[in-house]
Amino acid sequence: MASLDSVSIAILLGAVLVMAGILSSLLALRFGAPLLLFFLFIGMLAGESGPGGVRFDDVHTTYLVGSVALALILFDGGLKTRFQSIRAVLAPSMVLATAGVLLTALITAPVAKYALGLEWTEAMLIGAVVASTDAAAVFLLVHAQGLRLRPRVGATLEVESGTNDPFAVFLTLMLVKLLALGGSSAGHVVMEFIQEVVLGTLIGVVGGRLVVLLLNRVALPQGLHAPFVCTAALVIFGLAQMFHASGFLAVYLAGIVIGNRPTRAHNSVVAFLDAATWLAQIVMFVLLGLLVSPQRLVGSILPAVAVAFVLMLVARPIAVFLCLAPFRFNWREKAFVAWVGLRGAVAIFLASIPMLVGLPKAYLYFDVAFVVVIISLLLQGWTLAFAARKLHVALPRTDKGPRRIELDLPGQLEQQLVGYSVRPKSLYLKRGLIPSWSKPTLVIRNQRILSPAEADPVAAGDYLYLLAPPEKAESLDRFFVDMPPSTAPDPHLLGDFVVSGEITLGDLAAIYGIAVDPDEATLTLADYFDVHLDHAPTVGAALPVDSIDLVARSLGGGRVNVVGLRLPEDEDAAPPKLTRKQFARRKLLKVWKSLSGA
Repeated sequence: MASLDSVSIAILLGAVLVMAGILSSLLALRFGAPLLLFFLFIGMLAGESGPGGVRFDDVHTTYLVGSVALALILFDGGLKTRFQSIRAVLAPSMVLATAGVLLTALITAPVAKYALGLEWTEAMLIGAVVASTDAAAVFLLVHAQGLRLRPRVGATLEVESGTNDPFAVFLTLMLVKLLALGGSSAGHVVMEFIQEVVLGTLIGVVGGRLVVLLLNRVALPQGLHAPFVCTAALVIFGLAQMFHASGFLAVYLAGIVIGNRPTRAHNSVVAFLDAATWLAQIVMFVLLGLLVSPQRLVGSILPAVAVAFVLMLVARPIAVFLCLAPFRFNWREKAFVAWVGLRGAVAIFLASIPMLVGLPKAYLYFDVAFVVVIISLLLQGWTLAFAARKLHVALPRTDKGPRRIELDLPGQLEQQLVGYSVRPKSLYLKRGLIPSWSKPTLVIRNQRILSPAEADPVAAGDYLYLLAPPEKAESLDRFFVDMPPSTAPDPHLLGDFVVSGEITLGDLAAIYGIAVDPDEATLTLADYFDVHLDHAPTVGAALPVDSIDLVARSLGGGRVNVVGLRLPEDEDAAPPKLTRKQFARRKLLKVWKSLSGA
C-alpha cells in the first residue's frame, strides 16, 4: 500500500506543478515576462534546493520528455508553416541553421575554454550546446508581445529556429561521442551528417504524405483525427531516430507536408497540437528546473555569464552578419535577427545529453547552459519588442482579429464553413465586399437561421457563414474587422502610370481602353484588390485586368491607396537570364515541390 500511496503522491505533485506553471503564465503575460522563465522557476522552487524539497535527478526521464516535447513543438511549427510564405527565405534560413550554428559554436568555444578551464573539445561542446536558437522561445515571445514583424524577417526567424535544432543535435552528439569514445575522422563525421540529413528528409516527406493519405482515406471516429496526427508525428520521429537519421528534421518536414495539403479536421488537429505543445513545454521546463542545483551554480556562474554575453553580443551577431551577407538584408534586419537568437529548452535539453552518457564535467555543461538560457530570456526576451521598434522591423499593430468559426464538411476537402460576427464598421458591411472564392451560405439573426436571400440586407450583429477553401479561410478575417481610417495617397506619387486606389475600374477602362467585367466596373481599385487577393494586400501585390497589371504601390489603413499600372511588354522579348544562384534556387524549389506536393 505504501508504494501505491507514493504513486498517488507523485501524480498529485506532478499535476500541482503543471497547474502552477499554467497559472503562472497569467502573471507572466501581465508583466510581459518570458513565460519560459516562470516554468523554470516553478521547477527550481519545487526542487530539492527550493521550498518544495522534491528530490529529482532522473536524467533519463528528462531526456525522454524533452525529446517528445521538442518533436511536438517542431511538428506544430511545421504544421503552421505555409510553403508559399517561406520559399523566398529558404536559402538564408538554411545557411543560418547550419553554417550559423557552426560559426556561433566556434566563436563561443575559446571563451568557454579559458573561462572554464576546459580542453578544446569540451569547450566546443559548450559552444554546440548553446549555439542554436529555440523555436518555442522565439514564437512564444513574438506572439505574446503582439509583434508583427516584416514578412521576410519573420519568415527567416521561423524557418531558422525550426531547422537549426537538427544540426545542433548532430553537432552535440558528435562531440559527446568524440569525448566518450575517442577520435573520429572528418570524413566519417561528414558522411554521418549527410546520412542524417538525407534520411531525415526522406522519412519526413514520405511520412508526412502517408499521414495525409491515411487521414483522408480512413474514416476515423470524430475526435480521433487530432490524436492520430499527434501520435503519427511521434512515430515519424522515433522511426527516423531508429535509423540514425535526424528525427527532429523529419518531424518538422512532416509537419510542413501535412500543413500544406488539404486534410480532414485540420482545425481540430491544429487546436489539439497547440494544447499538446503548451503542455509539453510546461512539463519539460518544470523538469529541467527540478534538475538545477543553485548551490552547484555558484562555482560556475561568473564564467557562464561571460559565455552568455560573448554568445549574445559577439558570436551570434558575427555569425548572422556573415551568413546573411550574400542575401539582400539591410543592416537593421540583420541586427534584429542577431538579437533574436533566443536560447531556451533546446540548450538545456542538449546539455542533459552529457549527463545521460556520464561524461566527466557533465553537470558543468548543464549549469552553463542554464545560466545562458536565463540571461538570454531576461535580456533578449524582455527587449524583443523594443528592439523590433527601434530597428524598424515591426509593422504597425492591427486590431485583434475577429473570432472565426471553422467547420469541416464531411465527404469533401475543398470547402469548409467559416463563420463571423458582422461588425458595424467592417469592410463587408460598409462596402458589401467579399472575395470571389467565397460564398455566403447562411445567416443567423436573433437565434433564427436564414438564407442570404432571406436575411438581405445583412445587418450588424448578424452571424454570417460562408463556404471557403480551408487554406484561404484566414484571409477572410480582414473583411470582418472594423475598418481603420484611410490614409490619403501622397499626391507627389501620382504620375501617368500611378493612380489613386479610389479610382473605379470603369474610369480606368475609359482612360486606358481596357475591357473590364461590367459587374465590377463600379469597384474601386482598392476594392478590386480586396476581392481578388487571397491574402491581405501588401506592397508589390499584382492583379491582372485585361492586358495590364495593377500593382499595389502604397497602403493606407490596411488597404491599397496607390496603384501602379504595368503595361504589356514586348512578347518577343527574351526572358531575363538567370544568375547561377537564381537557377540553383529555382531547381531546389522544384525538387521540394515534387517531394512534398506543395
